[in-house]
Amino acid sequence: QVRLVESGGGLVQAGGSLRLSCAASGSIFSINGMAWYRQAPGKQRELVADITSGGTSNYADSVKGRFTISRDNAKNTVYLQMNSLKPEDTAVYYCNAYIISWRRGDYWGKGTLVTVSS
Repeated sequence: QVRLVESGGGLVQAGGSLRLSCAASGSIFSINGMAWYRQAPGKQRELVADITSGGTSNYADSVKGRFTISRDNAKNTVYLQMNSLKPEDTAVYYCNAYIISWRRGDYWGKGTLVTVSS
């Protein structure tokens, strides 16, 4: 059974930093793209950043220049370094990965809450 487990969320003041981690575990043959999404209260889930297995990354305009996505393929882990945080970054952050396992497809973590105070 494949699991994605996020960690690193919490409460931070505006202008501060947090680093999120998401580790995939279970019967994994390989992992293609990995991504971070977020969902703020009353809003739809949106893509924050994604990264291919080769390391090519893509960011939402709202986080460009402030957030950095990276991954460690040997550890099946994806990271999101968040700097210069703003109150509007407050959301539940979800990890997503396309995993080749006994079931091929998209897998999601349960989310980690990031709260940025003004």
